[in-house]
Amino acid sequence: MKKISDGAQVIKEGELEKRSDNLLQLWKKKYCVLTQDRLQLFPDSQRRSRGKDLSLQEIRTVDCVERTGKYIYFTVVTTDNKEMDFRCLEENCWNSAITMALIEFKNREAIQTFKSRQDSEMLFQGQQDKLLGRSP
Repeated sequence: MKKISDGAQVIKEGELEKRSDNLLQLWKKKYCVLTQDRLQLFPDSQRRSRGKDLSLQEIRTVDCVERTGKYIYFTVVTTDNKEMDFRCLEENCWNSAITMALIEFKNREAIQTFKSRQDSEMLFQGQQDKLLGRSP
């Protein structure tokens, strides 16, 4: 699997179109790189200029998937309720790649939270045992 400069594994990369936020709401082509923890959007495939970096931590859901003609339209909803509209050619399946990466990210996050809670409980129990004079 390909890696980018920060060592993250690339899940998918290529062209994706984003609807602009301005009044005309034009579709603009972006070169995107999806990794295990982020979606990066660049103005061009050379990645010369700084792109938008959207952490999967900031994404709540991939929503409103619709297939029309040769395009799949979908919306990425962030944790602060901002919506970004995208479209891609049907065969590129960016919506499913982002959704799967988001599910895997949330699962890893849940496992880490569970393990941290479990470690804290074990530490607390060990302290309780010491206070009560019990041996481990």
